[in-house]
Amino acid sequence: MSFGFLGIQFGFALQGGFMSSIFQNLGASKDELPGLWIAAPLTGLLVQPIIGYLSDRTWSPRFGRRRPYFLLGAVLSTLALFFIPNSSALWMAAGLLWILDASINISMEPFRALVADKLPDEQRSYGFVAQTLIIGIGTWIASNLPWLMSTLGVSTTAPQGEIPPSVHWAFAIGAMVFMASILWTVFTTTEDPPEDMEAFRAHRMQTAGLVGAFREITSSFKFMPKVMWKLGLVQFFSWFAFFTMWNFAGPALAEHVYQAAMPANGAVNYLAEKAAYNNAAASVGSSMGMYGLSSMAFAFLLTIYASKRALNRRMVHLLSLAAGGCGFLLMGQATAANDGILNASFALVGIAWGSILSMPYAILSSEVNPAKMGITMGLFNMFIVIPQIVAALGGINWAYKTFLGDAIINTMVLAGICLLLGAVSSLALPSKRG
Repeated sequence: MSFGFLGIQFGFALQGGFMSSIFQNLGASKDELPGLWIAAPLTGLLVQPIIGYLSDRTWSPRFGRRRPYFLLGAVLSTLALFFIPNSSALWMAAGLLWILDASINISMEPFRALVADKLPDEQRSYGFVAQTLIIGIGTWIASNLPWLMSTLGVSTTAPQGEIPPSVHWAFAIGAMVFMASILWTVFTTTEDPPEDMEAFRAHRMQTAGLVGAFREITSSFKFMPKVMWKLGLVQFFSWFAFFTMWNFAGPALAEHVYQAAMPANGAVNYLAEKAAYNNAAASVGSSMGMYGLSSMAFAFLLTIYASKRALNRRMVHLLSLAAGGCGFLLMGQATAANDGILNASFALVGIAWGSILSMPYAILSSEVNPAKMGITMGLFNMFIVIPQIVAALGGINWAYKTFLGDAIINTMVLAGICLLLGAVSSLALPSKRG
């Protein structure tokens, strides 16, 4: 039931690892990157609660409750992934990113709810960790696609204002995997109908229409479990850190580690410098794949452990975020001659990523009314997208330039500090095992 997350993560990894370099290839400056990314969290803020509300109220004897949304999101995401590398202007790439992120969110939120729907509380840590294992596989493979294409001889350079062919091929492969993996889940997974179909239909009628939807969402927000607010602080620091990574890891590490920056338009050796930058960006993307690989290994170990005994979810999350924070801080020590440090850094970041994708959902799902699982998971997404909106509206540029200095590698230092603050904030979470 979680296999479709392989495709979802192909979309997220290609978006997170290479959209900034696409923007730069189309003429964006480094300081413009967060603003171009703002579409992604804004769509999540709007889409996920609505999709959660709708999926809670959906039932099809053939497709169930959550699977219709998997399929709709997959179709739209596949189309967006095909078209993004063909963007001819910044506004087009930013618009397609908006469509891609909205479409991924349509598929993703119901996947979280599906695990909670089908598993009892004592198995949810196991279920969410198994989901994270599949996500890690997708992250690692997708992050290496542009590097693999260049290794196979596909060009990594292109004329000014165009995207390299290696990126075109990577996104096309990602689109096909996205669609195929979602279809696998749609056609091989069953869902249980509501226990009381008459009560389900009556509730659906009472909350029909826009007014009913607004009332249901605001009521759910008003009566959110206390643990959700505590998780919100941890999520703020965690997702601010990862949004910083997705925005700046490519240009920051290409420049700091490989001494290759995107050339200014009209530079004398423009094509050669652009090829060097794109090669460096592909190498950074390959190293970023390590966070998917290590999150996969971490999730595998947690899966084995959680299948036999209960996890202390709070402690797992605290230690994982601390490891990720140290990984970001270590990146400044990497060099082209010793880029193994970069791989080790991303491996530590992957431990944090593996926990972020599983422990908060396992903690929250124990406190939620099963009948409102979809809308609650959708509302919980606020604590993912709000820090990203803050970051995109200038939070990253202000924080690292004000407190750390103008060198772009300091964006990774900022990400490390945020994860360490998230680890400290985890102390407020309940220590319940599960």
